[in-house]
Amino acid sequence: MKKNNNSIILKLYFILSSIFMFVACAQENKLTIEATKKIEKLESLMDEAKSKSIDVTREETTLWFSKEFLKFANWDEAHFDEIEKLFGYYQPFTSEKTKYAQELPDFERKKVIEILDKGILNLKKELDGSLKRRPVSKVDWQNIKVKEDMFVSYNKPVFLYDYFSKTVGQPLTNTSVYNNHLGAIYHGGSTLYEVNQDRAINPFILNEDGTFDQEKLKLITDIPDTNVGFMILWNMGMPDWAHKKDPELADGRSLFTGFDIDNPTARQVWSDVIQKAGSLTKGKKVTQMGYVLSNEPHWFSEKNHWTARFNEMTKLSSYTLNKFREWLAKKYNGEIDELNKNWISDFENFGSVEIEIPIDKIKRGTPIWYDWCRYNMDRSIDWFTFLQNQLRITNPDADTSIKIMPNMFTENARSHGIDLEALTELTSMIGDDAKIRERHIRKQEPEEWEERYSYFWEEMSVAYDFMESVSPNKIHFNSESHYLSASNWRKLDVSSDYVRSTTWLSTLHGMDAQLAWFWARDPDGSPEDRLEGELDFFDPALAGSFAGSVNMQPHVANEYTQVMMDLNSFSEEMFAFRKQRRPIRLFYSETSAINKKSHMTELFPMYEALYFEGFPMGYVTENIITKQDNSNWDVILVYKTEYVTDNEFNSLQSYLDQGGTVMIDSKESLSKNEYGKYRTKSLNASKGKLIVLNLDLTPNEIKDKVLNQISESLPEVILTESNGSEYKGCTWRVVKNPKGGYLMNILNIGKNSAVLKIIMKNGQTVNATDLLTGQKLGSIFTLKSNGVLLIEIK
Repeated sequence: MKKNNNSIILKLYFILSSIFMFVACAQENKLTIEATKKIEKLESLMDEAKSKSIDVTREETTLWFSKEFLKFANWDEAHFDEIEKLFGYYQPFTSEKTKYAQELPDFERKKVIEILDKGILNLKKELDGSLKRRPVSKVDWQNIKVKEDMFVSYNKPVFLYDYFSKTVGQPLTNTSVYNNHLGAIYHGGSTLYEVNQDRAINPFILNEDGTFDQEKLKLITDIPDTNVGFMILWNMGMPDWAHKKDPELADGRSLFTGFDIDNPTARQVWSDVIQKAGSLTKGKKVTQMGYVLSNEPHWFSEKNHWTARFNEMTKLSSYTLNKFREWLAKKYNGEIDELNKNWISDFENFGSVEIEIPIDKIKRGTPIWYDWCRYNMDRSIDWFTFLQNQLRITNPDADTSIKIMPNMFTENARSHGIDLEALTELTSMIGDDAKIRERHIRKQEPEEWEERYSYFWEEMSVAYDFMESVSPNKIHFNSESHYLSASNWRKLDVSSDYVRSTTWLSTLHGMDAQLAWFWARDPDGSPEDRLEGELDFFDPALAGSFAGSVNMQPHVANEYTQVMMDLNSFSEEMFAFRKQRRPIRLFYSETSAINKKSHMTELFPMYEALYFEGFPMGYVTENIITKQDNSNWDVILVYKTEYVTDNEFNSLQSYLDQGGTVMIDSKESLSKNEYGKYRTKSLNASKGKLIVLNLDLTPNEIKDKVLNQISESLPEVILTESNGSEYKGCTWRVVKNPKGGYLMNILNIGKNSAVLKIIMKNGQTVNATDLLTGQKLGSIFTLKSNGVLLIEIK
């Protein structure tokens, strides 16, 4: 009887499973059929539009992604086990990996239908005259020109776009991967490399006898000289022969720099490698975007930091220690007694100085902490200066950048060895891999910013304004943008409005090219070669990167390209906004950032208060004051900056001596030197204007006072907003229109819709037109959260 019951249960299970599969297939067929009909409808409308000389470039991209993702959906459905496994590699999805894998194919099909509906609606409107779009300014990937502060295509500024990384295993010549829809930037990372050799320029191309591996060199020389591109120095490791030559080679390594940067063997290897690579690629189009000198460098050297799991700075090499001793001898002018007094130590001489690394975080704010952190930054500056100099021995005109993580600047940690100002100034292009995100995956409760904003924009905006202040006339290359996904945030249904807003905001802040993270689909729909089989990467985030990424979201992939098309169609207007003067400069001191536990956290509210007033924020430092034209700004604002070196203090006094205006939040700022000793001198007005405020004033109260100081530099057009909260959410800029009137760019990064009113400073009423759609707005209109407007004002 029990056997019969089991048999009946198995039959019922089979019947129910068959019904479920039938229903699922029917649903799949229904969605695919619906999408196919909409593709035919859009194609018909495109034919009609072409007959009327209406540009259909945007619709061509929508069609391409629609067809690709229908193919992807079929692959995902036919390979459930593989997709389930990939969801399982990303911890937040692990518990529901089966559910996600089951739902993914139809999710992709539904999103394809959504982008087709949008494309059909927009083209219908353009055909009936209710929508007017500027034709797309396409990117000529084969004929890009490089100027001082921009890329140029068809004699216009152009913003380049693509992915990092991109379909590893597929050749650069595969037009299913390199095209106008995904981007067509060439690079040295298309091959499935061996361990620690993810890019063509790496130490493993060098043999122990000083010759080069000819097969590995082909990975450099075989890159077609047809498309704009970039090369990146891959620092993950060293060949075995180098480790045998010097057993200390890996002491003091970091996560993505697998060797000691002070080690003479490492330096000799890289000197040979980079000079060879420079000579082989000199004048090639693949280097038009420069050589990226490092991938996400940092050397965190404090106790209990997460990077210690990867042996980052867990042991100092003798080379690093000896260089530190030399640095200290110079810093203290050879006076060991002065060091002993500062450190509360009793070393006989500088040659006997010892330091415990990783250093205890409890020492932050003490002289030993400052000296180590400052030296750690100086040695990384020395390393990148060395690399750049070696490259330019064989390629004197080589452009360079460094893929610096902007949170090295915007967050409070300072034991990481990254001096953003110095490294930005060093290279010929600005480099980074900025991220914007929604809620952090580890946060169960809303984050503080969620009360006011739609997404977390602080890291990108603060860092970009700082870098653009340091080097205002350089190309800015984000070689791994994390706006679509990142290891610490992921969302399987990212809003298209979010994609548009974040990309537009970053471009407004200075970004000239971006490689989004990441495109990993082969043309047949399968994950790239690197993601097949069992995944066990040194990089802990890589295995989980596919799950919930752009590779599963047709609306995200499509919108990323669509917004880049719109930006390129209005590239000249965007450059006008980017050249807008920065009248207020926040004073930044690396000295305070090193010493204080929360300097950047304390500084941000002042930046935030001034962010929504119609002009770009800026920064000054000792170097900016000394090296740049001081007429580029009206006032320097010093806020919660207690620790400064004598040179920093003197730069502010020199600015006052020349007639400048300095506003200080309180007498506490500038009161201490780098070692926490109180300064006997105070700033004096001299020929300038010195305003010392009350310690109890809020950032908004200080904002009002500083705006009064620059009243003549404020925009002629005024924007006011009402969004149902006490906080502003619309960041905007305004410039004169060469055709008459004004141009205004508005982004609502607030959490609520905003009712906006535009009026001239003199009270005159205006009329606004949306340049992206041709719609008349008048002077009062509503902008949704994540909305973007580019308007003409008359």
